[in-house]
Formats: sequence, C-alpha cells, structure tokens
Amino acid sequence: MHVVATAGHVDHGKSTLVRALTGMEPDRLEEERRRGLTIELGYAWTALPSGDRVAFVDVPGHERFLGTMLAGVGPVPAVMFVVAADEGWMPQSEEHLVALRTLGVRHGLLVVTRADLADPGPAAKDAGDRLTEAGLRTGPSGGAVETLAVSGRTGEGLDALRAALDRLVAALPAPDPEAPVRLWIDRAFSVRGSGTVVTGTLPAGRVEAGDELELDGERVRVRGLESLKERAESVTGVARVALNLRGRVAADRGHALVTPGAWTATGLADVRVTMAEGARGPLPGRLTAHIGSASVPCEVRPLGAEAARLRLARPLPLHLGDVLLLRDPGRGQGELRVLARATVLDVRPPELRRRGAARERARALAEASADAASLLRTHLLLREGDLVAMGCPPPGRPVTADWHADPGHWTGLLARLPEVVRRYAEAHPLEPAMPLEAARHELGLPDRRLVTALVRPPLTVADGRITTGRTAAGTAGLPAPVARAVRTLLDGLAETPFQAPEAGRLAELGLGPRELAAAVRAGALLRVADGVVLAPGADARAAAVLARLPQPFTVSQARSALGTSRRVAVPLLEHLDRRGFTERVDDVHRRSV
Repeated sequence: MHVVATAGHVDHGKSTLVRALTGMEPDRLEEERRRGLTIELGYAWTALPSGDRVAFVDVPGHERFLGTMLAGVGPVPAVMFVVAADEGWMPQSEEHLVALRTLGVRHGLLVVTRADLADPGPAAKDAGDRLTEAGLRTGPSGGAVETLAVSGRTGEGLDALRAALDRLVAALPAPDPEAPVRLWIDRAFSVRGSGTVVTGTLPAGRVEAGDELELDGERVRVRGLESLKERAESVTGVARVALNLRGRVAADRGHALVTPGAWTATGLADVRVTMAEGARGPLPGRLTAHIGSASVPCEVRPLGAEAARLRLARPLPLHLGDVLLLRDPGRGQGELRVLARATVLDVRPPELRRRGAARERARALAEASADAASLLRTHLLLREGDLVAMGCPPPGRPVTADWHADPGHWTGLLARLPEVVRRYAEAHPLEPAMPLEAARHELGLPDRRLVTALVRPPLTVADGRITTGRTAAGTAGLPAPVARAVRTLLDGLAETPFQAPEAGRLAELGLGPRELAAAVRAGALLRVADGVVLAPGADARAAAVLARLPQPFTVSQARSALGTSRRVAVPLLEHLDRRGFTERVDDVHRRSV
C-alpha cells in the first residue's frame, strides 16, 4: 500500500478529485458536506492500474485549518498538490507549499483541476515552476514535477492521473519494515464492545495483533488491526491502519504509539533552525511545533544564529534528525505563519547554568550532526539503550558492558586515573589502595564498571580497590611509624607464633584499628578476628602442627599444641575451617583436611 496526501488552496477541488478517483466520500462530517468545505481529515483509497493500492489523506485548504492540514501531511511521504485552472496560484497554495518544503516532503504530483472551466496551461506553468523550485519531484531522477490537467466533474484526465500516481508511488523510497514503530494518531474513537480504536499513517516498521506498544509512557496492547477496513494480523509501513487497543486508553490526535524503548519522550530539544522561504527572524518566544499529527505549543530559546532550544508543552517521542515545523498561529491574515524548520540535534540537552553556557552550546550545535558521535561529544558517556532510544546506532564497540564513550573523553580519563590514585595514596597513607567508588566519584563516572575498565598496569584492582601494583607484601608500603611497630610485633611473635598480643600491647605499639587494617591490607599481618593478629603464614604453620595431633582433636588439645590461649585458639580454628585446613566433625571435635 501507498499513502498520498492532498494539498492546495481551499475550494480548488481536492475532495472532489479524491471522490472521483476512489468513488468514496472523503468528507466525513455532515457540516462538511453541507458547506462543501473540508474541515477535518478525510480518508479514501483505490486500486491503481498496476494493482497497487493507494490511500489518500484529504486535508483542509482553508487557512483556519492549517494545523489540521499539517496533521494529515506530517506522516505521509508524498503529496498530490491541487491548483484550480480558473483561479491559479492562491495564498493557501503558497502556505501549503512552504509547509511541505519545510517538512521535507519531496515527492508529489501537480494536478490542475477544473480543466473544463478554463485553460489549464497558465496555472500549470506557474504552479509547476513553483513546485519544481521548491524541490518537489515525481520520479527518482529529479527534474520538473509531473503535471496533469483534470476535471473531477467530467472525468477528463483521470485515467492519466491514475497512471501518474502509479509512477509516483513506484519511485517512493521503500520504508524499513524492521524500523521502530511510531504511529501518529490522527483519529481516536470508541467502538461498543471493542473499546478504543485509533487510526494513523504507519510510515515504517511493522505492527502485529498482540504487539505491546507505548502511549505516553503507558504500555498498551494491540487487540486487533485493520488496514483500509480489512482485518489483518500484520501490517508494514507505509500503510493506513486502525488499531483496536486493549484496556482503558486515553488517546487523542497528536499522540503516538511507539515501540517500547526505541524512542526518547522529551519535552526539551536542541535544534538547528532553518527559516522557511519568505520568513524573517528572529523567531518569537512562543510558537507551535508540528511533527506527525502532533501540534504542541513550545517556548523558543535562541542559542545562536541557527540554533535554538525548544521547551515543549508536553513530551513527544523523538529521534535525532526528526524535523519539526515551527508555526506562529497568532499571525494575521495574509502573513506567513510557517516560520521555520527545526532539525532535532539532541533530545537530552545539557543544562545551561553557567554564564556563557548558551554561547558554548551554540558553537557545539553549529558543528553537530544527527549521529551518535555528535551525541557522545556532548554527553561523553551513554548507554547503548539510550543511543537506540535517541535514534542513533551505537558507534563501534562499548568501552565496557553497554557503555559507549566519546574517544577523546575516554583517553582523558585513562590519563587522569593514575594521578587520582596517586593523590589518594598520599592523602590516605594507612589505606593507599583507592576504593573503586571513591575513584568513580572523583572522575564523575555514572558506573563503577567504567572505573574498572580504565585500570591499566601498573594499576590493578583487588577486593574493590585500585592499587599501584608496585608494593610487595610486607611493611614497605606502610608509613614509617606503623612499619616500625609491625616489625616490633613480628619480632615478638617469632618465639611464640600463636600468642597474639593483647589489646594493651597493640595500643602500646601504636597499632590501633586503622593501623592494623593498613598492615593487613599490605600483607604484613594476618587478621584471624577483630583484635587478633598473627604473622603472615601463621595459619598454614598452625595447620601443620594440628595435622600431627591424633585425629579428631578438641579445642583444648589444639590450644595446648599451639601453645596459645583460648582467646586465640577459637578464632584461629574458625579461620582454619574457612580456609579449608580443618573441618568440624561434631560440636566438640575437628580434624585436619
């Protein structure tokens, strides 16, 4: 299926033409048929000579309904631009063309209607030149837009128009069926016994019955779907679809159904601004932003000559590279209301708090592009899921886990970490090994795994700390007073290796909890329990002594063999159990392993 929207001045015969091509009535409202004026979006479809089907989104031409026109054209890839032979180019013709050009619609046909009432030649020449200059084309080779003269009343030229529509849709780029879904809703209503039904133009991707989608952050399930009033199990874009949603759903025009996790819902976006043809800056501070079928008031903060920050009245699901049309609905009759094209460059822009931050951001946006590399230059570190939700495939491999980094920032972090570890060791002589969490905080990183990924020799990671890897086990890495105290303690243990010094002796040596902890981390002492320290390797020596006892043995027998007190023997045996040197037989006995 293909989808084409109409465009053109009011009362130039757009609805009449759609009716003649399809045999269907696009004007759905009784008031529209009574007044002969399209007010709402209309929908009709037909088969082309090739057998392909084309659906039309018929839009209003009156200036009061420009917002509705934009809702119809926004998601559609091609346009049938209508100009009446007896009136020629008119104000709304110009405004619709400016809107199409600003939105980036580049595929279309020019249809000159009422060829039975006036010579279509002058209108065709004038309008054709304007559309061609605006970049509208029919085929892939470019050139002038194809122009046809028709009469909806007599049927003149309709067969040629059907053939031209075939050529137009055949030249349209093929949408990606695997693309994430973003279906902008243009109608929402309730059906008794079925619940909420929404309709829209699916530009790409695939929707299937049973799919789970998101609507304003809430998960909804597709109970069933139709395309051109025919039930379907699966529909791929481009297509007109109607989805029956399960549950109580608050849906309305301008909201979107999206693939969960594939879009960033944002109320703040940094954009590159391109003024519309004939518009003059600066932009007003309050405008209306249009994308898809959405029409959302926004505040505009200029950041530079071609950059701005938009604060939207409600979040919209956006990707980098999306185009929003900026319109001033308050302008008077005859004034251009379509003011600018806004290309999205960042959907999670940084805060601008410092003096001069706006100027710096403008310079960055001037060099930005809608890709992951540009995002990373701003955000420095982003998870893969964030990049996907922003519409940017991750560049290359992650630095760790699912984290991607700006190459320059990552190189800078690699250079900073050794200095950060060195400064920590100087400031904390009793615990020179820096905790990973402290390094994470110092480097301003969001995930401890990023710190681990930065560690390079001679730095090493052990027990959640970063060490320089240059200090061997012993007292060499300890402050001099602590090292002297430890050597004195070890001298005392040389004669009686299992008689751990009492708390008073430790205090006399100046070995408090922090000093003992530093000595244990340095490998200069073995801690078997709080306040019970021995020489390194004392546990292995104790195991060798106990292995010579008759098996199994009691705590009392172990205490005698080791020449120590119960204060030391009990925690030492528990330590040996944990290390696998010994094991319990029952509540009283152990044996060597």
